[in-house]
Amino acid sequence: MYFPPPLSRRDFLKISALSLVGLTAGCAANPVTGESQFMLVSRDQEISIDKQQSPYQFSADYGAVQDQALSQYVTEVGMSLATKTHRPDMPYSFRPLNAVYVNAYAFPGGSIGLTRAIMLQLDNEAELAALLGHELGHVNARHTAARMSKGQLTSLVVGLGAAVAGTVSENMGDIAAGLGNLGTGALLARYSREDERQADDLGMLYMMRAGYDTEGMVGLMDMLNEQHQANPSALELMFATHPMSSERLATARQAAAGKYATSSEYRLNRERYLDNTASLRRIKPAIQEMQKGSDFMGKKDYAQAAKHFEAALKHTPNDYAGLLLLAKCRLVQKNYAEAARRATRAQAVYPQEPQALQVAGMAQLGTREYDKALKNFTAYDKQLPGNPYTSFYKGLALEKMGHRQDAAKQYYQFLQSVNQGEQAKYAYTRLKEWGYVQ
Repeated sequence: MYFPPPLSRRDFLKISALSLVGLTAGCAANPVTGESQFMLVSRDQEISIDKQQSPYQFSADYGAVQDQALSQYVTEVGMSLATKTHRPDMPYSFRPLNAVYVNAYAFPGGSIGLTRAIMLQLDNEAELAALLGHELGHVNARHTAARMSKGQLTSLVVGLGAAVAGTVSENMGDIAAGLGNLGTGALLARYSREDERQADDLGMLYMMRAGYDTEGMVGLMDMLNEQHQANPSALELMFATHPMSSERLATARQAAAGKYATSSEYRLNRERYLDNTASLRRIKPAIQEMQKGSDFMGKKDYAQAAKHFEAALKHTPNDYAGLLLLAKCRLVQKNYAEAARRATRAQAVYPQEPQALQVAGMAQLGTREYDKALKNFTAYDKQLPGNPYTSFYKGLALEKMGHRQDAAKQYYQFLQSVNQGEQAKYAYTRLKEWGYVQ
């Protein structure tokens, strides 16, 4: 069996960048300003990149909430804005996500996610419209595409596996080291302050067009600034991807009182928002426990983290994110049997969401149930194909089962995408020991 040499990291980055942005430079009219701008990424490529990349982040954030009424409500608000944008023909989608950190984000093709945690901080529908309008602003102004065209986001593809990678040593001692924080936002653009200002203004424009009081944007900015001052770590990721400042709050106030003053006659819809988020607010104590547990995970105090995750599950025993957070905590503690049990339960609770399959497989590597691990990694790969680390873990399971040739194929496949890190070193060492590479 022939295994050609793996690509160098430089070659992989070059190929990845070219596959994303194409080979021909060009200019295009910005759909918002009408001005010509340097742009290598076409509309079709924006949509394609979105379809390829967004499923990984949505899964890392534990998938869309299973409350169909809540999902439909968010979609209705989002689409009422989307039809009023500069690019109404984009394939927009809006997902409230199970993650418990505070954030919202948009992919370039129009896929927009917001977490349960940020929805709990909003006071009315106009604030929700402001949040979604801001993300629509990024899509319409093509901020991600522009940054990719300038070569600022070539790490989009190579970062794909990093969010789910665990460090695997030969004795299986550290298989869960990388699973403490899967919702890291590794695939998301980090916008400039100029991008944020433009997205704020576009969000207010779309709000007004949809009949919302732009005071909702002021309320959103005020809440984010207050939250950041009171608990900076809670908004660390959001402020990394969406730079916040008192200037943005002041600008929103000025615009609401001036440029968009007529919107004050429009709606805030506070009662409607509270009615439609009642089910979410009922589980607020559980989400707060998960947030506390996540903070302790970040501090590597896994015993305290587990206590908070267990407390959350007393409130909501079948919460998918809560089950997986506890499973990952148990993985780090090397309590593999308990990790496998919690992840398996999570998979039963939400069979359409693949992350539980991966976490269960990781735990089963620890319990030496390699056949079960392989089955879960294979099922994960069918639900969410393209993650190179799945090939590595399938290879590891096959190796432990004594299927060396099949393991070698998986290790080689993994090395075509990933050439650095402990997993790459392990895979290459095995291929060399087995005589597949010189």
